[in-house]
Amino acid sequence: MLKTRTIRSGLALAITVALVGTLAACSSGDSSGGDDKGLEVWTRSGPEAAASYQPVFDAFTKKTGIKIDYKPILEFDTQLQARAGQKDLPDVLINDAGSLGNYVSQGFLLPIDKSSIEGSDQIADKTWDENRGTDGKYYGVPWSRQAAVTIIRKDWREKLGLPVPKTWDDLSALGEAFATQDPDGDGVADTYGMVVAGSAQSGYALRWAASYLFQAGGGLLKDNGDGTYKSVVNSPEAATAVEWMRKQFCTPGVVVPGSINLTTADTPFFGQGTAGISLTGPYNISTFEANVGADNVEVIPMPAGPGGGVTSLAEGENIYFGASSKKTDLQKQLAEFLITPEAQELAMKVTTNEAGVVSQPVVRIPVNKTVDVAAVTGDPRWTVAADAYNDSENFPYAIDFLPFRQIAADELNAMLSDCNSDIPAGLKKIDDGFVAELKNQNLSQ
Repeated sequence: MLKTRTIRSGLALAITVALVGTLAACSSGDSSGGDDKGLEVWTRSGPEAAASYQPVFDAFTKKTGIKIDYKPILEFDTQLQARAGQKDLPDVLINDAGSLGNYVSQGFLLPIDKSSIEGSDQIADKTWDENRGTDGKYYGVPWSRQAAVTIIRKDWREKLGLPVPKTWDDLSALGEAFATQDPDGDGVADTYGMVVAGSAQSGYALRWAASYLFQAGGGLLKDNGDGTYKSVVNSPEAATAVEWMRKQFCTPGVVVPGSINLTTADTPFFGQGTAGISLTGPYNISTFEANVGADNVEVIPMPAGPGGGVTSLAEGENIYFGASSKKTDLQKQLAEFLITPEAQELAMKVTTNEAGVVSQPVVRIPVNKTVDVAAVTGDPRWTVAADAYNDSENFPYAIDFLPFRQIAADELNAMLSDCNSDIPAGLKKIDDGFVAELKNQNLSQ
């Protein structure tokens, strides 16, 4: 039998239940939206992603007559907490799939009846199952999925006469060549290898490191299949991965200097033409093209780690129904439209809006099984991205993974910042933190 998670403690659970009830009680309108036929929709987006979302919402309004009050939010969780404090959440939230457990634990989301969603059968059962909470209920409708890919400056690589990297050693050698052999030909030592957001802030260090941990055969948490989890982070395979990552930081120029303190907001180096390797989501393909030219942006299969591992970190976005909304019918109509081939394909296109903003696709790998990403984009690089997703692993969505992510990121950041760090001790520290947090969330067997 599934072991239902108790959140933090009995007191926290009581607060959560009370929050859901309070949020629901404070919403206005009936299940069809009452007198207000619109929906307030938030996405975690900057201008480029917002330029991709807007045509999708416009198409929905044209089809249904339902107005969308669309708000792209960069500081998404900060503002969401503020709205929760006002007991007035948005009707629909589109945000990271990995936020599911955290949002459920805070009572932000309404459960979803999968069978009531028209078109739900066009989404793979595996993708749906990622959206189950530990209580077995669904709390999100899948919207987009993706996996990390390796993107390289093709013109730099070809100028230096180097092959597409097939292994970690090849990738290291390419990074060092980009730093030392003047790939841009300007006669100045001003280029580097890898772009890395290595800050511990918001777990960035782990998001970059996770693919390499998986490729080495390491892991983070193992799902026991009964609602409990086990820490598996402290392993020889993980130590091998961290040693390799630390070597990249400790070899001058292979990683952009100062990366240990940078977030993704501080890493424009690939687009600026000062770094030539980026482990990132495929959404950056169009952004990089706009900066350095389409012919210079090369998406390659993941270079293999020890034993041939090529697993990437998978991520994605879900459609969530805010707990304070009673516009159930309108929420469902929007979700049903968003998973249609029409909406999925619209959100995959790169366009330029009236303000001159080039859109960044917000559906990367479509969740609708009938949509072929390479056929829609006409770009074979997206086949590489789709293949990466097919061989990927995600952080567990059902639980509140944020504390685990921060525990790992803090210690990874410390290990990568010190070329003489004690890696076994660092992994043991992460493991101890994981074990304590599993117990704290009542997720231990």
